[in-house]
Amino acid sequence: MARASLVQDRPWSQLGFFGAWLFATSVGIVLQPSHAGHGTHQLLGLPPCPSVLLFDRPCPGCGMTTSWCALLHGDWGLAVHANPFGPVFYAVFTFAAMAALIGFAQGRRVDMGSPRISRISGWVVGAFIVFGLARFALSPHYGTSTERMIAGISASSR
Repeated sequence: MARASLVQDRPWSQLGFFGAWLFATSVGIVLQPSHAGHGTHQLLGLPPCPSVLLFDRPCPGCGMTTSWCALLHGDWGLAVHANPFGPVFYAVFTFAAMAALIGFAQGRRVDMGSPRISRISGWVVGAFIVFGLARFALSPHYGTSTERMIAGISASSR
């Protein structure tokens, strides 16, 4: 009876979180990172970033998929160039996924909601937003020629 209770109480969502990490990592290994610094997600059939299409400028998340893929392929330079937050976010995601897997295996819930973690997360999110605003302001003509063609931006309008 105690064994059935352990299985029912096991934190299954943690196994799901680890599965999400495993899926993202597998996709990142299979995809070839774009050397343009962004756009790798388009290999999955996703459209270009609306910020790039509308403004020819990057959003804060532009280059995140490229960064993760480059990191997983061992290209640290491209990973940081594509999005400096990419390696940081992937490291945090990996650490949390491993903690979730260990917690699941031990039948314990991993608490990521402590005040300290919340405070650190708030600072990281704030830095990400400031980075995104600065990047948007300082990176005109960010789109590739294909993205400019899709958006109807001509080279002469630059």
